[in-house]
Amino acid sequence: MLSWDRYIKQFISFLKIEKGLAENSIFAYQNDVLKLKDFSVDKNIAPDALTYNNLKDFITELYELGLSARSQARIISGVKQFFGFLLLEDVINDDPSERLEMPRLGKKLPEVLTVEEIDALINAIDMSKAESHRNKAILETLYSCGLRVSELINLRFSDLFFEEGFIRVIGKGNKERLVPVSETVEHEIGIYNDFVRRHQVIKPGFENIVFLNRRGEQLTRIMIFTIIKNLALSIGLKKQVSPHTFRHSFATHMIEGGANLRAIQEMLGHESITTTEIYTHLDQRFLKEAIISFHPRNIEHN
Repeated sequence: MLSWDRYIKQFISFLKIEKGLAENSIFAYQNDVLKLKDFSVDKNIAPDALTYNNLKDFITELYELGLSARSQARIISGVKQFFGFLLLEDVINDDPSERLEMPRLGKKLPEVLTVEEIDALINAIDMSKAESHRNKAILETLYSCGLRVSELINLRFSDLFFEEGFIRVIGKGNKERLVPVSETVEHEIGIYNDFVRRHQVIKPGFENIVFLNRRGEQLTRIMIFTIIKNLALSIGLKKQVSPHTFRHSFATHMIEGGANLRAIQEMLGHESITTTEIYTHLDQRFLKEAIISFHPRNIEHN
């Protein structure tokens, strides 16, 4: 693995013993560096051979995957810590991450789709293609359950409890939560399983994974991103759409429908209620637009 595993193991020991970081912080830094490892191993680049341009390409890939500016900033922070460690250990002479700039976080609200736009994306799926039933089930599950893309691709049949009306989701830090599931999701997964998946040759180790590619293997995050991006292009949708857009839209529509913020926190798997509170800002924007458009006093002056 081009020394990656050895250096990552040493880096974790350094964070634990010398810096005395908490387990959650160590886990977060480890995940950040593992993302860089996956990017680099694909290109056959060792940790001590990475350049500033390689790192810029890595950040670009994170952006294209639809990661928020906040998530990108956290990963860049982890990468900088890793190269600071390599510099300290004399593994490298120059730090290629030194010139990496943090993305502007600002207060930009995430893009949200209307129910009609979500329906248009789903209706744009070409049902004559072999993967159509799978893709329809994927989009319905992303939206109806508010899943992260990593949670979707790791969804297992042993996590589906349709008779009880919920699915079990393994979220960040391997934390489990139960999410109510709609009849639409049950129906679409059932059709996909009965008419497509059961007729596939499934590779060993993936028998329990719900959504598979044509080779009978687990789907990747990039594949989900590509499916959604192509559908958005096909209907001429101008908004920046990613798998996470469905999660944001789910939460916003729940708030608009009057759902309790604490309940949405549980369904999204947010540790802190403050993370969920962004959707109250989205709701305030929705209310403001409604007042401007429909309040009699405004109509009189239009």
